[in-house]
Amino acid sequence: MSLSFKKLYFFYLGKHYLKNLISILFGLSFAFSTIDYFQHIQKLNISGNHKILYIFYMWQEALGLLYPLAIVFALIMTKLSFVKNSTMGAFHSFGYSKKQLVLPILTMSVLIYSIFFLLNMTEFSYAKDKASLILKNELEAYKVNDLFFKYNDTFVYINTLDPIEKKIKDITIFKVKNDQVRYTINASYATFNGNEWITHNAVVKTHIYKDKQLIRYKVEHKDNIITLKGYKPKIIESLYEGRALNIIDAYHTLILLEHQHLNSDKIREVIYTKVVVPLFSLALVIILFFKIPFHSRMMNSSLVIASSLGLTFVIWGILFGLNQIGSNGVIAPELTSILPIVLLWIYALYIYFTDEKTIS
Repeated sequence: MSLSFKKLYFFYLGKHYLKNLISILFGLSFAFSTIDYFQHIQKLNISGNHKILYIFYMWQEALGLLYPLAIVFALIMTKLSFVKNSTMGAFHSFGYSKKQLVLPILTMSVLIYSIFFLLNMTEFSYAKDKASLILKNELEAYKVNDLFFKYNDTFVYINTLDPIEKKIKDITIFKVKNDQVRYTINASYATFNGNEWITHNAVVKTHIYKDKQLIRYKVEHKDNIITLKGYKPKIIESLYEGRALNIIDAYHTLILLEHQHLNSDKIREVIYTKVVVPLFSLALVIILFFKIPFHSRMMNSSLVIASSLGLTFVIWGILFGLNQIGSNGVIAPELTSILPIVLLWIYALYIYFTDEKTIS
């Protein structure tokens, strides 16, 4: 069999699968965003342009949420279509094995996964947050108020954080040891230089104790003090306001929390949800491709469609529920996200290497 003929089969299967995938993905995402729009239409007392923008952001959110399902649904649609038209039987008659036939479909699935992996490193991940601001009619309400958190061996209070201008208004840092305040640092504002915050015109008040009693203060004025290293505005906003994070910011946040010896269950779950959990769709592509019969005389189409869709929804629902448990810290995120995907892939690889190569 010539190389050009082999390439032809690859592009033929890949083209049909990709066409079905794009159709399903866009159909599901547009339906999702449209339904969401009509659910919130009474709250959208804004201009027509902003309504369109809201739909666009929710469409982006739907794309990121539903693309794993579209990967599986496209496989089901493509396989059943080829079985009904006897295309699969024809491929087998030319000597193609199941492993060869699944390769172009799996390649396109990996391509779609990779595209969304890259998108989740960008502002694409913040679409839902932007839509929520429009829904609340708070298009300019980016500022976050009254934040209090731990930094190394100190505590930090921020009156106002502006993540857009990357400025902090009224910041206070104080260190407590043995139930005593050792010092406080107060500045009217601070700016972010890309890696750390610089407080301007800071006042450092050192508490001096004698026999555990506060006897006086030592006051110093500093032009600037460097603090909160690694605390990007988006990280602060997400950690203490529950906002979304893309993969890159989530990774930096994880490193930061580990360094601060703080609980990182929620951030680890965010990373696993964007990187690991969607891999279930690739495993299902292998499982369903091998398990769906290759000839129409050997199957009940209605039963196959119902069982394939039902299996996909059940697995997706279980993983979604486990993700919620993992993000709440009830069970370690590794057990709720990574373990189920590993088990599913073990089963998929078992089928891939043990299933017969002839028509099932």
